[in-house]
Amino acid sequence: MENNGKDSILIIDDEKANLMVLNRILSPDYTIFIAKSGREGLSRAITDNPDLILLDIIMPGMDGFAVLTTLKAQEETKHIPVIIITGLDNPDDEERGFLLGAVDYITKPFKNAIVKARVKTHIQIVNQIRTIEWLGMVDGLTNIPNRRRFDDRIAIEWRRAMREQQPLSFMMMDVDKFKIYNDTYGHPQGDTLLKTIAKIFDATAMRPTDLAARLGGEEFGILLPQTELDAALRLAEKIRSDVEALRIPTADGKTITTTTLSIGLVSQIPTKSITLEEFIAQADRNLYTAKKKGRNQVCS
Repeated sequence: MENNGKDSILIIDDEKANLMVLNRILSPDYTIFIAKSGREGLSRAITDNPDLILLDIIMPGMDGFAVLTTLKAQEETKHIPVIIITGLDNPDDEERGFLLGAVDYITKPFKNAIVKARVKTHIQIVNQIRTIEWLGMVDGLTNIPNRRRFDDRIAIEWRRAMREQQPLSFMMMDVDKFKIYNDTYGHPQGDTLLKTIAKIFDATAMRPTDLAARLGGEEFGILLPQTELDAALRLAEKIRSDVEALRIPTADGKTITTTTLSIGLVSQIPTKSITLEEFIAQADRNLYTAKKKGRNQVCS
C-alpha cells in the first residue's frame, strides 16, 4: 500500500478517543492505519504490512493478548514489532505482553513525548534491521534479490495463494549458451550481460508483490502472485523477446554481442496435493524442455 515514503504504523484499538489521540500525535511523521477490533487488526496487519503495530490490550471479543499471540504465530506478521498500549498498571500484564513477543509498553493517558520517543526508537530499529537484511538478500553483481530472498518470498506467497485460493505463477529463466559467451568475450563481459538482462527482469516485476531474483550463475526467476497462466505467458514472451533484441557492446566498443533466454513457466492455484518443492521442480522441468527444443523459447 502507498505510504508516501513514510514508515507506517497500524493502531489496533476499539476506543475512538484513543485512535484520535494517537493519530494526532503520530500522523505528522508516519502513515497511520487503523483497526477498531482485534480481528480487523489481524487482517490489516497482513494487507497493510506496517512497520510497527500499536495494540490495545482491553478490547471486546478478541483481546490484545490473543491478537499478539496470533500475530507472532503467522509467518507474514511475526516479524512486525508490537507495542502494547494499555491503561493497566499490573506488572503481570506487562510481563505477559513481553513473554508473548511485545517490544515495549505505552500506558494511558498518553504523553506526546513518550509516545513519539518510543515509536521513534522502534522504527529506527526496524530500519536498521531492514538495511542489514537487504544487504544479505541482494545479489552483489546484478543488484536484484538473491536466492535467499527468493526462497523466503516464494514460501510466503505459496502459503498466501493456498489460503486465498489465488493463482501463483513462476518463471525460471536461463541464459542460453552462457559458458560459450563467457569463453568468447571474457568474464567481465559476461558480468555486463547478466547485469543488463537483470534490469529487464526487475522492470517486469512491476507490482509490489512481484519478485525478480538471481537464483545462481546465469539462472534467474520471476515470481508473480495472483497471476493467471495466460498473463504470465504474455510477460514471459515479452521478456524473451526483449532479451533477444538486446545489443550489448564490448568494453572497447568494437563488438556488439547478443544473447537469448530460455524460460520454464508454471502457474498453479496451490492445493494440499502439491508441494512448493514440486511446483518449483515443474518450472525446472519446463525450462529443461525449452532448452531441449532449441532454446530461446517459453515452455509451460
